[in-house]
Amino acid sequence: MQIQRLEIDGLLLITPSKHGDERGFFSEVFRADVLALHGVDATFVQDNHAFSAQPGVLRGLHYQTPPSAQGKLVHCTRGAVLDVAVDIRRGSPTFGKHVGVELSAANWRQFWVPPGFAHGYVTLEPNTEVLYKVTTYYDPVAERGVAWDDPALGIDWRLSASQVILSAKDQRNPPLSEVDVPFTYEAALR
Repeated sequence: MQIQRLEIDGLLLITPSKHGDERGFFSEVFRADVLALHGVDATFVQDNHAFSAQPGVLRGLHYQTPPSAQGKLVHCTRGAVLDVAVDIRRGSPTFGKHVGVELSAANWRQFWVPPGFAHGYVTLEPNTEVLYKVTTYYDPVAERGVAWDDPALGIDWRLSASQVILSAKDQRNPPLSEVDVPFTYEAALR
């Protein structure tokens, strides 16, 4: 399992080893001990599985407020997505900045997104499936969002606005400047 720290403190790109032969493949996709060595001391309580039939389905940018704030370990097992995390930790030197990574069945990578980030992804291929583990249960009272197209964020989703397919709820998310974010920055342990 290869783990790469990304340019925003706390975000990790994880590439599990994959061993294949004529029968198929085997992969350890989660190891708590390996993640702990890289500062992720998380207990996962819920697994989520999302299917999107069309390219351009954009889910996000989502987060939950404390005490229901979620860390997410995201993995695309079919198709491909551009997965994005936006730093919404007040006082962070990278507040309002984002990282986007391509996750796909072909590259087998995973993205660790800790609490304090708004998270979303857009499907790049038809019939895409995304699985993700979360550290707290879904809480509709704590659920919040940031506008996917907030110009201050400058996210290149690789699609035009007319190609994006959004839920009615995600169409109403405000820009980050109008969000009273409940997170503060604490440098991650190295």
